[in-house]
Amino acid sequence: MFPGFGTLVNVATVLVGASIGLLLGHRLPLRTRRTVTDALGLVTLLIGALSAVEVTAPELSAAVGRSAPVLIILGALLIGGIVGSLIDIEARLEQFGDWLRRRLSRKPAGAVSAEGAESAETAARARFIEGFVTASLVFCVGPLTILGSLSDGLGLGPDQLLLKAALDGFAAIAFAASLGVGVLASAVAVAVIQGGLTLVGFLIGDFLPPAHLAAITAAGGLLLLGVGLRLLQIKPVPVGNLLPALLVAPLLVQLLVVVG
Repeated sequence: MFPGFGTLVNVATVLVGASIGLLLGHRLPLRTRRTVTDALGLVTLLIGALSAVEVTAPELSAAVGRSAPVLIILGALLIGGIVGSLIDIEARLEQFGDWLRRRLSRKPAGAVSAEGAESAETAARARFIEGFVTASLVFCVGPLTILGSLSDGLGLGPDQLLLKAALDGFAAIAFAASLGVGVLASAVAVAVIQGGLTLVGFLIGDFLPPAHLAAITAAGGLLLLGVGLRLLQIKPVPVGNLLPALLVAPLLVQLLVVVG
């Protein structure tokens, strides 16, 4: 298998799953779709919590000391959040989602009043963006995305991404059924992000020690918790603005290793 095979499979499962979800969505009552979304939110919280536990990984403690891992993750989220909010990654994700919606959607046929058309357009825009952003964050934030893509690029095999592809395919069915066609467009984010990480792994090689990977996994787990809170409509955590934490976490680990 060639580098990038896992990402291609992942994109395909998202497209197939989202298409199935769109076909089923109109046949499911609103309460069922909401229940499905809540279930996904709970499972996302579970996966995020299991990933965040990596903050206690022995490799990380051995590299930076027992008391430093939590401070590293805290620093990564604070610094990453500041950088992300200044860039406003969340808004840029929404703008990209809106651009995709306008490119992919068709104008409704038939005569519609200007006010009704504007209201329908606003509702469609909000639903598309919510589906695209939520699905993109769930599919692209997490340890399997990073570790699987890097492993695939390093020539270690696409096993992790194939597992992720199966999970994403089933999740895409549920997401598309409740959040609409925006979930279908999230395949673009999967292709770009995972493809980019696979290329990084292919070009640079095995450059991340276990301690650095543990820090990334823990930070990604906390971001997934934020996604879960969004899905459950508990709090609209701007997870997109926190994404730079995934880059800051290994940098802080390296800083402490050098200083120590």
